[in-house]
Amino acid sequence: MRLRLLCCEVLYREACAAVARSPHIVDVEFLPKGLHDLGTAPMRARIQAALDRVDEARYDAILLGYGLCNNGLAGLRARAIPLVLPRAHDCITLFLGCRRRCTDYFVANPGTFFKTTGWMERGEATGELSQLSVLSRAGLSATYAELVEKYGEENARYLFETLYDHTRNYRQLTFIEMGVEPDGSWEAQARQEADRRGWRFEKVQGDMGLIERLVGGLWRADEFLVVPPGQRIAARFDDDIVAAEPGEEEQ
Repeated sequence: MRLRLLCCEVLYREACAAVARSPHIVDVEFLPKGLHDLGTAPMRARIQAALDRVDEARYDAILLGYGLCNNGLAGLRARAIPLVLPRAHDCITLFLGCRRRCTDYFVANPGTFFKTTGWMERGEATGELSQLSVLSRAGLSATYAELVEKYGEENARYLFETLYDHTRNYRQLTFIEMGVEPDGSWEAQARQEADRRGWRFEKVQGDMGLIERLVGGLWRADEFLVVPPGQRIAARFDDDIVAAEPGEEEQ
């Protein structure tokens, strides 16, 4: 098969490693992580635009290297060839290898902030996407230093802790080691961040299996949704997470 993979850039190293081992021809386009910061509808519109640019005559299917991601994929429509995506709420499932392991870890470790090489390299929105982010549009993108200059130290501290610090409810940083790291520097950086924040640190071994099965064409129904041509992705509030439903013109 010849496959097209549209993938969030936080999976850059993992996706490249998996594609290199795939028995199929897989052409990859990475989309910026900053799409997540735009909000659900703008994120969906930009990914749909990327789907619509694909020359479908060249491919057997389009793969999505995403989870449902706060419903950012809900409503995406397959055109002439199928879409294939993991049954996952977010990319942590892709890094841990399966939904069960992800759920069990969240239950056992509430208040955990995750890091991988991709999140450390590419986790911040830049340029246009930074300006269009939900936080920026709400006026909540100022740095602590800018708040101090504008409101004074005491007021700045209060504003930052109550409105700006999205990590205030976390107590642990978990680094997921995927086997694509060139050395131990990524783990060291994650440990330093945990120490700086006063959080507990843990390293867990990631699992490339789900990503490899996505690009390898091993699409078991319990792990992946295959969206037929003309249908679109719908969010489900059960263990399936996503489903296919008729496109607008078919309703």
